[in-house]
Amino acid sequence: MAAKKPPANRRVAIVGGLRTPFVKAGTDLKNVPVLDLSATLVSEMIERNHLDPAVVDQVVYGTVIPDLRGPNIARELVLRTRLRDATDAYSVTRACATSTQALVNAAQSILSGDADVVIAGGAESMSQPPVTVSDQMASALTAAAAARDPGSKAKALTALRPKDLLPSTPALEERSTGLTMGQSAEKMARENGIGRDEQDAYALSSHQKAVEGWEKGIYEQEVMPFPVPPGYTAVIEKDGIPRADTSLEKLASLKPVFDRAYGTVTAGNSSPLTDGAAALILMRASTAKDLGYEPLAYIKTWAFAALDPGWQLLMGPSFATPKALDKAGMTMGDIDIVDMHEAFSAQVLSNLQAFASADWAKKHLGRDKAIGEIDPESMNPYGGSISLGHPFGATGARQILTMSHELVRRDKGTALITQCAAGGLGATVILER
Repeated sequence: MAAKKPPANRRVAIVGGLRTPFVKAGTDLKNVPVLDLSATLVSEMIERNHLDPAVVDQVVYGTVIPDLRGPNIARELVLRTRLRDATDAYSVTRACATSTQALVNAAQSILSGDADVVIAGGAESMSQPPVTVSDQMASALTAAAAARDPGSKAKALTALRPKDLLPSTPALEERSTGLTMGQSAEKMARENGIGRDEQDAYALSSHQKAVEGWEKGIYEQEVMPFPVPPGYTAVIEKDGIPRADTSLEKLASLKPVFDRAYGTVTAGNSSPLTDGAAALILMRASTAKDLGYEPLAYIKTWAFAALDPGWQLLMGPSFATPKALDKAGMTMGDIDIVDMHEAFSAQVLSNLQAFASADWAKKHLGRDKAIGEIDPESMNPYGGSISLGHPFGATGARQILTMSHELVRRDKGTALITQCAAGGLGATVILER
């Protein structure tokens, strides 16, 4: 039975959005803190959309690797921009689906009547991860600070060994399994029979689509030119990762990264560590009408899922998507366009395989039919995370923004946006025009 639409005045509309160019970590944005990145973006988005800061009720925003100097980045963002100090704000994190979670929380606030206008999004500066001290160093410093005399302070520190002085950076591995995402992608490639040639071919297609998207002007209205502080003389106008000159031969020449002896996952068929930010403006449908905004798209529904990280870590889309479709009373046949986060070619191809398999659906979902095969022509038409980059906290908002504009270009239809995420998580959002 089809799910009923909420009353028109309770529907959630996406009326605008914006993102920064996405660039590889350690390059053009390496000296820009994540808060500065986000504040510049949101300020520009407010100006471009002629949004009165006084009407914004709430900001929901997130990062995966927070700046410990201001871990509630959403609140810091409010205080750094023209938004009212009285604007409610809180931060979220759901690994690679962080800004999708921000969107969902914002939608829930609107549907519940707690807010009419919400800014949602996320960002990541992989160039500036928090660097901390070792557990031994932390204990020694704490003991030294508590000591009452110089001798006791010195004694607390003399127990340290040279290795204890080494700094610690955030781990990119699963705490429960000890495997990195890349190692998990290798595991999926082996278990699902995804070969190196297939992975490289998919990566090449992603780059070709992203380059074509820029050439067609698809991203011009979505991506702001970003003036780089402190001099502001250099301006980044485009994503820095799509490669017009890549080829199967170049991709094939790259060595495996995570299993150097027998692996198939390389830097070329993986998403790179990336700096960037993305944000969206959500409104109650009736509020959008009152304020004179034409919605890009409406949020139809969403779903999240979780699975054992020790099995196939990045299969979240294959679990979250059927839940979202069921909630909406839809099938994949009702979806016009799909945007699936590309953590790795092996992950995308494994999920596409699962979507099309009735046996997989019966074994893992308890369903009689396959989720539904995805037409390659309808998926990721302008590239994905492999070619555009993957700032963990911003990717979901980036996908939703592009799909919202695509529905405007088509002036009809539905879009499904989905991500895998660390911890064995999955997220799916369905939009309609």
